[in-house]
Amino acid sequence: MKKQMLILFSVLVLIVALTGCGSKEESKGPETPRSEVPDVPDSLRLMMDSLSAIHYPVRDAQNSFVTLQTTFGNMTVELYRDVAPAHADSFLARSAEGFYDSLIFFRVIDKFMIQGGDPKNNGTGNAGYYLNAEFNELPHQSGTLSMARSRDPNSASSQFFVCLARNRMTQNLDNKYTVFGQLILGYDVLHSIGAGEVGPNPNNPQETSSPLEPVMIIKAYASDAEGQPI
Repeated sequence: MKKQMLILFSVLVLIVALTGCGSKEESKGPETPRSEVPDVPDSLRLMMDSLSAIHYPVRDAQNSFVTLQTTFGNMTVELYRDVAPAHADSFLARSAEGFYDSLIFFRVIDKFMIQGGDPKNNGTGNAGYYLNAEFNELPHQSGTLSMARSRDPNSASSQFFVCLARNRMTQNLDNKYTVFGQLILGYDVLHSIGAGEVGPNPNNPQETSSPLEPVMIIKAYASDAEGQPI
């Protein structure tokens, strides 16, 4: 009987409750699904050295690439202009002009996504214009680059997020947010950011998603698929 109780207690300890957008003026990104149980236990995560070896296949050599130099390391993304041209062009243009430099990933939810690209660093800013939705059939999975928006499908602007997994939470984003790219290099950096300690979100008290250690985009720049500036 004691052995059964010990097993039951151990199972309960492993269960994690995940908790978590607004008007065009507040593109806060994907809403966090509630009462979700992670698909993959922490004990089964890939080691960071394995993640650093991942080189995601290039979708189209004609697409552009952008590297995000962060305080946690570099991440290189391919911009899928073939499926979301307006979003890809906007992200590339804002990167080239330095719009994303010195901004932070202000919202981080492990096993879900990391979000940045807001000039106000709090989820309420934008680039001064909006993009019409370019929803497509590409799934939200580990490394997917997608655009944040409010309830209005055509309210995307500069805020973006990168997914941390393919699970029930990210599946719910499919065909609701515009996928416009994929992480090619830097999966160890992505998951290091995702696993960082977070505290209460001052703009959403019900959500624990504000990194205690600031994660800054030092510089975003056009690059090749290996992350070299061009």
